[in-house]
Amino acid sequence: MRRRSCFLAFAAACFFLTGVTTSFAQADPLPSWNEGPAKAAIVDFVAKVTTAGGPDFVAPAERIATFDNDGTLWTEQPVYFQVAFAIDRVKALAPQHPEWKTLEPFRSLLAGDMAGFANSGEKGLLEIMEATHTGMTTAEFANSVTDWITTARHPRFKRLYTDLVYQPMLELMVHLRTNGFKTFIVSGIG
Repeated sequence: MRRRSCFLAFAAACFFLTGVTTSFAQADPLPSWNEGPAKAAIVDFVAKVTTAGGPDFVAPAERIATFDNDGTLWTEQPVYFQVAFAIDRVKALAPQHPEWKTLEPFRSLLAGDMAGFANSGEKGLLEIMEATHTGMTTAEFANSVTDWITTARHPRFKRLYTDLVYQPMLELMVHLRTNGFKTFIVSGIG
């Protein structure tokens, strides 16, 4: 349960720092979307299910939309944000754990050997996640995530992770919420 709480704190801290609550008060509810069948289908669908008395009307209490987090709302390459956070945490916590210099998968991470780390597989990843995501309160974990997400930069784009969100999907979530949908974000990570 503690791992799940820490992941939820991680996701919440990252997600709210991305500015998801930005309002898109424009005539076009999806301004960054290309005009075409996908955009038209979404706008038409929302209009159909929100038109009271129409054959496709869905009561507001039943309007639910779910979104995948990684790869849909923010970039997941070269690794998920949570893995990038864990790698950085290993580096930050290493002075308190001298044994990591010789203990895999920590040794590989500290040496910058991503291939060696990858060779540790799921077992190694779980060891890293356990070492960096447990042993603290949810508030302490949330603080460490907040500290990280406000300064950490993506290795390829050299931008804050909070800048690497998919604007069209954020617009879609706002459009749905504006039309009475409850939106939920799910993830396979954690």
